[in-house]
Amino acid sequence: MVRINTQRKSDNIMNKVKIFTLLIASILFFEKVTAQEETVYDKIDLFGEVLDKINKEYVEEVNQSDTMDAAINGVLQSLDPYSSYLSPKNLEEMQTDTKGEFGGLGIEVGMEAGVVKVISPIDNSPAEREGIKAGDYIVKINNTQVQGKTLNEAVELMRGPVGSTLEITIRRIGLRKSLVFNITREIIQVASVKSEVFDEKIGYIRLTSFNENSDDQIKKEIKQFKKNKKIEGYILDLRNNPGGLLGQAIKISDFFLDDGEIVSTKGRKKNENQKWFAREGDIIDGKALIVLINKGSASASEIVAGALKDHKRAILIGDKSYGKGSVQSIIPLRNRGAIRLTISKYYLPSGKSISEVGVSPDITVEEKSEDFRILSENDNQLKFARKLFTG
Repeated sequence: MVRINTQRKSDNIMNKVKIFTLLIASILFFEKVTAQEETVYDKIDLFGEVLDKINKEYVEEVNQSDTMDAAINGVLQSLDPYSSYLSPKNLEEMQTDTKGEFGGLGIEVGMEAGVVKVISPIDNSPAEREGIKAGDYIVKINNTQVQGKTLNEAVELMRGPVGSTLEITIRRIGLRKSLVFNITREIIQVASVKSEVFDEKIGYIRLTSFNENSDDQIKKEIKQFKKNKKIEGYILDLRNNPGGLLGQAIKISDFFLDDGEIVSTKGRKKNENQKWFAREGDIIDGKALIVLINKGSASASEIVAGALKDHKRAILIGDKSYGKGSVQSIIPLRNRGAIRLTISKYYLPSGKSISEVGVSPDITVEEKSEDFRILSENDNQLKFARKLFTG
């Protein structure tokens, strides 16, 4: 009996200690949260003070709305190069662009260390014909320095009436001097899929973007190729393809795979952690497949190339891809604008992240000349791929 009472006393003391410990921990946690909240509120007050000083003391009168937009965008772009603020006007323009026809130069651009970088020029666009290349850095548009501008501001400078001309100055890695191009704006029409037969036995498919109908178009082209009994293998050209819809990348990868993981995404929320797998059935019946990539192959292009490489289903030829392995979501705001926010990252079947790394080709074939253009006489990468089939 004495032992039982002693044990009970001991248990009561331990329970009190546990309760006291939890109470202290709760107080400390509350104090920590409160301190964090106070720090945030202090920063908001400081931000308001800075805006007030700018409004009263800056050498020229300031448009407060524009200043606030720039501040919001600055917060988002401090996270990564792909997160940004879309004003109601910017959002409307973006929705217009995704319909497949718009006025401009024909280049996909992004931000890198505060500088506007060309992800890829669109096939047969004014920019591509004049010689703009993936990886070029835009430093000046007409007489306006681009550095320090937001991505949306730089894009706005490139817009203008169809038929008008602008001067664009770029820096290219490996060259000491800047290059200046005079480019006339045009209506840009994006043709997602092109195809032709090379050397009587190679089915060539060029995919320039991943839009809503890309999978159906590729399926249609392959169906036509399969009627030709001479076809021995295929080339899938993803060069200068800046990406597009994740669902399309998964479907197109699945065309050439019988099983296994295609891609996974990982984010902070559970519903952003997903995996996609191939279903049985190879649309080209196991025939040889070469995939062409370059610095302009980004996002969805890298998912397809990476999945086919990891499963040893295709030989990759060209240059290392861009390295955009993240998922952005367009989140609406009350002012009818939106934020483009990174919510997760892509991972290849091998578990490797694409972000800032890209996909390396199995065989590196660099562009040989300054006059290089895809599908031209100077396209040494395509020539190399064709030679692998013809011997």
